[in-house]
Amino acid sequence: MSDDESRLERGNRMRREVLGDAHVDRSMLRATDFTRVLQEYVTASCWGDVWSRPGLDRRTRSLLNLAMLTALNRPHEFSVHVRGALRNGCTEAEIQEVLLQTAPYCGAPAALEAFRLAEQVLQETRQEAAAAG
Repeated sequence: MSDDESRLERGNRMRREVLGDAHVDRSMLRATDFTRVLQEYVTASCWGDVWSRPGLDRRTRSLLNLAMLTALNRPHEFSVHVRGALRNGCTEAEIQEVLLQTAPYCGAPAALEAFRLAEQVLQETRQEAAAAG
């Protein structure tokens, strides 16, 4: 097994643990011959190299991602990472505090959008939990 294969495998495992099998499967099924190379890069580099490092726990990485994705105005990835933050044990109160922290540093419009998106994901996850029993 080459180093690239182990990075990809490690990244795939981490990505699935944080974002869930359903999300990763959807992402990979939607990948085309043109976009597959980027999916593999993200999986190996972001998830296999960075997320797998021992220096920060997953909760901290999730909260950092929420702040950065708010600052960058990346709504799709932000919503994905709200779900990931919940899977990593972040509480709604912690997510709320991180998003409030973005208001003075990223601007009120960015924070307002992040709160709106987070609330939507939180409501969806509550409904899914209630339906699961």
